[in-house]
Amino acid sequence: MKKLLLLVLLSMFLLGCGLQRGATWKNLDHFKYSWSGYKNPTAETGRMSEEQKWWGKEIPYVPAD
Repeated sequence: MKKLLLLVLLSMFLLGCGLQRGATWKNLDHFKYSWSGYKNPTAETGRMSEEQKWWGKEIPYVPAD
């Protein structure tokens, strides 16, 4: 029972911190993709990532001289 309670609390913490502020995951679809589907991306997950703006703003790389 203690393990179940710990798992529930950990899940609530991860979802609360990640989804509420958008710091880690944009939404629940992004969370599911990151935790289970990233190894085999499909055209559907690519479409979802573009529509839901999972990855934020692109920051160009500028090499230092």
